[in-house]
Amino acid sequence: MSKINKVVLAYSGGLDTSVILKWLQDVYDCEVVTFTADIGQGEEVEPARAKAQALGIKDIYVEDLREEFARDYVFPMFRANAVYEGEYLLGTSIARPLIAKRLVEIAKEVGAEAVSHGATGKGNDQVRFELGAYALNPDIKVIAPWREWDLNSRQKLLDYAEEHGIPVEMKRGKKSPYSMDANSLHISYEGDILEDPWVEPEESMWRWTVSPEEAPDTPTYLELSYEKGDIVAIDGKATSPAQVMEHLNKVGGANGVGRLDIVENRYVGMKSRGCYETPAGTIMLPAHRAIESLTLDREAAHLKDEFMPRYASLVYNGYWWAPEREMLQAMIDKSQETVNGTVRVKLYKGNVTVVGRKSDTDSLFDESIATFEDDGGAYNQQDAEGFIKLNALRLRIAGNKVGNN
Repeated sequence: MSKINKVVLAYSGGLDTSVILKWLQDVYDCEVVTFTADIGQGEEVEPARAKAQALGIKDIYVEDLREEFARDYVFPMFRANAVYEGEYLLGTSIARPLIAKRLVEIAKEVGAEAVSHGATGKGNDQVRFELGAYALNPDIKVIAPWREWDLNSRQKLLDYAEEHGIPVEMKRGKKSPYSMDANSLHISYEGDILEDPWVEPEESMWRWTVSPEEAPDTPTYLELSYEKGDIVAIDGKATSPAQVMEHLNKVGGANGVGRLDIVENRYVGMKSRGCYETPAGTIMLPAHRAIESLTLDREAAHLKDEFMPRYASLVYNGYWWAPEREMLQAMIDKSQETVNGTVRVKLYKGNVTVVGRKSDTDSLFDESIATFEDDGGAYNQQDAEGFIKLNALRLRIAGNKVGNN
């Protein structure tokens, strides 16, 4: 193995990455640069700076990436209506390309040969981080401690932290039941009782949403204004992408919107049970489909839907920076040029219901044609007879063949 002089570590300040930081110094005898990203996880990120300083780190990057994350990653993904395996809104998946990008950029800035992350050898995140890093810098080296060390339990991590004087907020013996990951799109929960897919999650687990049973007895209405497929205003007030996420998470969570409990197929081959809270995304998906229903041509909409599962899999599996995802994105973004207007949604006890949609400039809905009343000759119903007969021709020919046999 070639000598590593400097490595950039994706650093949260928690137990795992704090141990990794010291382990990198000891095992690789290298300088460590830390990178901590605020992508809307709702927790203070500045303490990570103090922890890194306490461990002797000189180059420390703590960055507010909330707007970039929402604008350049979450919003483009929602233009695609991306859903993995019919349910998962890709909250963890979509954050990894941005973190990978900044790791590689910082490595270039500080002259580091390698980057490092805290993803385990069983999960998807190792794939996402590393595919992103290699796509952006083919020569970068990646250090994945969970694939190298023998600290394969929480107890061993705590022992290592105590031995090396690493401050750990969670005291020995206190149970940390769930593995959690959060950003402005979602918070995820794995581990402990969730490893049995038959067991219902504890109510105390959920952090962002009230239970639907405890949600208000009166509905909340929102009007979401769209320009080129993106939300640009809520209830008539201009709003940035990060502010959209923050507001919808707050309002959705207060109405019990966004809980999900699924078993998904990881890219590395195993099935995994996870629980998610995604209030903003759970509102955004049906709302975006509603404005598209009014403004997209039928065949364009159907073609877009055909590509969606492939797009979702690319995001889930870590191929955000791959040419095929970028090709699909170009097609999707082209389709959004006419996706302008306003959608009204009703939030009530865990449900999101679209109750109105309009577009003053790009609606393809023609009431004079669609009406059940007298349309004044706008649509000649007799034309349907020839249309049906032509489309039935191959079926009739086949039917005659069967009958003659």
